Amino acid sequence: MKKADRIYYGGDYNPDQWDDKTIEEDMRLFKKAGINLLTLPVFSWARLEPDEGVYCFEWLDRIIDKIWENGIYVCLATPTTAQPAWLSTRYPEVLPVDIAGRKRTHGMRVFFCVNSLKYRERAAAIAEEMAKRYAHHPALAMWHVSNEYGTYCYCPTCQAKFRLWLRRRYGTLEELNRRWHTSFWGRVLTSFEEVTLPTELNDDYRFNPAIQLDYMRFVTDSTAECFMNEYQVLKKYNPEIPIQTNMSGYIKKLDQFTLTKNLDIVGWDNYPWPDDPPYFVAMKHDIMRGLKGGRSFILTEQSPNQQNWQPYNLLKRPGEVRRLSYQAMAHGADTCLFFQMRQSIAGQEKFHGAVISHSGREDTRVFRECTQLGKELQSLGDSFLEGCTPAKAGILFDWNNWWALELASGPSKDMDYLKTVSLYYETLYRQNIPVDILPYDAEVSGYDLIVAPMLYMTKEGVAEHLKDFVRDGGTLVTTVMSGLADENDRCIFGAYPGKLKDLLGIWVEETDALRPYEKNRMKLSDKLALAKAEYDCGFLCDIIHTEGGAQVLAAYGEDFYAGCPCATENSYGKGKAYYIGTQPEQAFLDDFMEMVCGCCGLKPICQTSEDVEVTLRVSEKAEVMFIINHGKTEGYIDFGTDTLTGLLDQTKLTGRMIIAPGDVIVARRG
Repeated sequence: MKKADRIYYGGDYNPDQWDDKTIEEDMRLFKKAGINLLTLPVFSWARLEPDEGVYCFEWLDRIIDKIWENGIYVCLATPTTAQPAWLSTRYPEVLPVDIAGRKRTHGMRVFFCVNSLKYRERAAAIAEEMAKRYAHHPALAMWHVSNEYGTYCYCPTCQAKFRLWLRRRYGTLEELNRRWHTSFWGRVLTSFEEVTLPTELNDDYRFNPAIQLDYMRFVTDSTAECFMNEYQVLKKYNPEIPIQTNMSGYIKKLDQFTLTKNLDIVGWDNYPWPDDPPYFVAMKHDIMRGLKGGRSFILTEQSPNQQNWQPYNLLKRPGEVRRLSYQAMAHGADTCLFFQMRQSIAGQEKFHGAVISHSGREDTRVFRECTQLGKELQSLGDSFLEGCTPAKAGILFDWNNWWALELASGPSKDMDYLKTVSLYYETLYRQNIPVDILPYDAEVSGYDLIVAPMLYMTKEGVAEHLKDFVRDGGTLVTTVMSGLADENDRCIFGAYPGKLKDLLGIWVEETDALRPYEKNRMKLSDKLALAKAEYDCGFLCDIIHTEGGAQVLAAYGEDFYAGCPCATENSYGKGKAYYIGTQPEQAFLDDFMEMVCGCCGLKPICQTSEDVEVTLRVSEKAEVMFIINHGKTEGYIDFGTDTLTGLLDQTKLTGRMIIAPGDVIVARRG
């Protein structure tokens, strides 16, 4: 497969909006800014195919040739995210039906039914025309299929396909009734034709989590098929060109582990909210890196300045886009791409940031910062491309588990799986300990520590793998809301945490759901020596009983269950399994996880001050360290006796080094 020999730098370009004079000026500005890749024509289906089977590619030929003449590569996007009006009006079956049962009309982007045979037919046709024309063009660096999949549709086509999907998954109606437990509320089915999609028309999207859970799986599978419809066409004409599609920053809609199985490389759009802390942004990058087993990914979009679709669209502060760009690369990105290159003059995103603003000037703050970043990326060459992140700590993450937890009616409306995972991720991030995000079926034997927050859904084989992991000497940390349900959200018979009960040496009798203003206290036992003797906790409080030798590390300080265990440790084979039966304050998690990491022999890459992040990527060519000061004051990193070479300025780095507020160091080790 074709590999990059540089960090691709650039992003979405929409030349069909501009005249020739503007395009010529753009080429000059792109070269000045160090841009070496442009993504196009993402939204140009209507211009490329103005009527069914009538193609107009000459304008795109000229643009691609012009780009290549200026030494810039292209990422060619199939424009299938925004079907032309003639397709929507002539074949209305391509339009989605929303959850309220309303047939939508033409307008929005990503506004099509992924199961529409007519949509797939025309999407494959335009993809084939592009592949025949450009698959061997020297400018072509990669393919980009559609854009930000994620439309849920409830049309008759989807209903019919959902019934077929259920037949394939469960085989018989008896098995479907058993898995969905339809005897509850008298929902027994006597035919697959009685299955309806979970919508507002029947409220099953709220009141029958088993149906909604399977529907979300079905949408993911359908979307993956829709992607493959174009992937296979493109691959046929030149198998050497890598193919990706970009994941929306709102990643919950589709099971990304399933969707990305057949991508050559993962792409995703990073649009953090202004108040997202650095560890939360880093965690999403690590999730993307985890989708293909630790392989690098493509940062397909980020904004070079403010977004326009948030309630309050803050400007990126000086140096912020540089930090965000390096943070993405530090966690596995091999590209640094923006939306957008030139600011649109009208439409929904006319106020969205761009490398070239409405002014068209090169003396703007944003253009100067992008130019500086472009020069720096040129100096880095291909030193870390396809580099991996060596990690001995892993966090289990699962979309089915995420959906099921938040579909459940109770015990609390504030269930937030991603936030809970991030609380534990933050503890490792603060210690500068590398972490891999892993699917539930991942091979974990090579890790020293596995963290499994809210392991609510115990899929087939997961509990057994975790038992083997701990028995062989590994350390497991899991939490409240673990071991409760199977893959169809049916509760486990017997005491919680179900199949994990023996491993953890406990059983859970009840779980109290506290209101946001309520708290309890964790009183530590003599077996757990942390910075404090007591910590706050809240949200959920398991009433735990030890069974089989588990040691009590902390007990509740208040309420009728005062004195009951809330944190335990169990020796199992050669390893240990910890259970945190509540949501502790972050200070406890920081102190506790630091202790656990110490016991596992996990050490930070380097010692740093607070707010300084350090990561390592190892490629065939180099070991490259990224050091980012996210703080507003000076920080430090201690390299010890190692001597590194700064790749941005070729300085030698050793010992304790000061890093300015907001600054970045990229250094080669060895």
